[in-house]
This record gives sequence, structure tokens and C-alpha cells, in this order.
Amino acid sequence: MKILVAGSGTMGAGIAQVFAQAGHDVVMFDRTKELTAQGFHRIEKQLRRQEAKGRLEPLEVNAICSRLQQSVDLEDAVGVELVIEAIFEDRAVKRELFQKLDNICPPNCLFATNTSSLSVTEMATGLVHEAQFLGIHFFNPAPVMKLVEVIRAENTSDETMERAVLFVRAIGKEPVLCAESPGFIVNRVLIPMINEAVDLLNHKIASKEAIDQAMRLGANHPMGPLQLADFIGIDIVLNIMETLLLETNDPKYRPSLLLKRMVRAGKLGRKTGEGFYCY
Repeated sequence: MKILVAGSGTMGAGIAQVFAQAGHDVVMFDRTKELTAQGFHRIEKQLRRQEAKGRLEPLEVNAICSRLQQSVDLEDAVGVELVIEAIFEDRAVKRELFQKLDNICPPNCLFATNTSSLSVTEMATGLVHEAQFLGIHFFNPAPVMKLVEVIRAENTSDETMERAVLFVRAIGKEPVLCAESPGFIVNRVLIPMINEAVDLLNHKIASKEAIDQAMRLGANHPMGPLQLADFIGIDIVLNIMETLLLETNDPKYRPSLLLKRMVRAGKLGRKTGEGFYCY
């Protein structure tokens, strides 16, 4: 199978790696050659790390890398069976991308967004192949995390959902199905929990270390909520909370003021070297 992954950042590169490791040809599309090269090198680095640990043979790594085609031309989507979009969370930009792909991809192609919080139905509206549009939401890091949320938009066909489930299982992931709803399943539960932990810290109820230790030992979480926020990206946590508030108009999703202050200060977590902790 040939697929196209739009976006070669952390999630896009991770998704491309998953499909390439499963034996599929992958077109890695992004706006510039520099971005696609960065994505490719990110994948190669991860694969070489597995090779060093004895989990992959050198020939396997070379074979996986050979299945990755870097592209800045959407016309390379000709012949793909599946498109997965993993660009930044901008509804208008995503819609524009899918409108272009709708005219390029073959009639049987599935169109999927990896959005973590935006409306899948809104992105699909007006497409010729609207019934073949859905959400396929991977979790970071995509090569490691087993779960994939498969989200039905308002006009997604049963056949599309069935094909998507088969695609997900074929790459060794476990699909969970859900209807469209702000935050879907995991982020609807997880991100407000992180926000509540941030609010505890903001009101000086407990230290960051105490909050994280309490959730690790008391709730058996492998990582405390503030550590997890740093891993996800504090800007992403804030973005999801703001989307949940906008979509539901429920004040329980109001982001903590500390989240906003940290994003304004550029303290976004691991990716900037500082968040709730320093790296």
C-alpha cells in the first residue's frame, strides 16, 4: 500500500515511520525540502537507535528508509490509498490541503486527519469524497503508542470506518472507535486532568514534585501530569483546552492562567528546554 503523510514534524514523522516499518511505501509531504529532510533524519535517527539496541538489523533499517519518499509536490499523492494529515492545528490550512488532495487522489482513497481537537466534520464538509473522510488520531510517540482513535465524522461511511480499522490493525496498532466530539476520548479525559494539576500548582496547593508523585503513586500513572504536560507540549495542552472550551462552552474547560503565562513566556516543555521542569 502507498500512503501520503502530510506534515513531517514529530507526529508526521512518527506516523510515516510506523507505516514504513509495516512495509508500506510512504510519501512524506511538507512545505519545504528542509522540513521533509528534518522529518526523514528524525526517523533515521530513531531507527539507528533501535539498530544499536539490537532490535533491528542494518538491512532492515535501510529497507525502511528506502520506503520513505520526501516530497514538496502534492501531485505525488497520485495512486495513494490513504492520506493522513499531521500538520499544525489550523483549521483553514487543513481544509485547504484536503481540498487540493480531493482533486488529486484516486477515487478509493481515504482521507484522515490526525487532529487532536478540531472538528473532523468541519474539515470534511464540501469535499467530493466526504464519505471517505475521518479522523485517525495517533499518540506521541507514534511508533511506541499502541492506541489509535478512529473518529467518525458526520458523513463518514461505514465502509470507510471498516477500511480504516483494517489499516490500523495492519500496522500493529489497536483502534478504538468513537463519534466526533471535542477532544474525542483520550484528550477529553486527559487534558482537563493536566489542567487541574496546573491549577493546583498555580494556587500553591502543592509543589510540582508533590503533584506528580501523588499521581504516580496514588493513581499508578507512569508519569505525573506536569511531567506529561512538558512531554506533550504546554502550548498543545493550552490549545486543546481552549478548543474544548470553545466547542462546549463549558467553564470546566477554562484553561489555567498559569498555562497561558507559560506559553507567553515560551516555556513549552521538553521541546524548548524548560516547562514545569528544566531539561
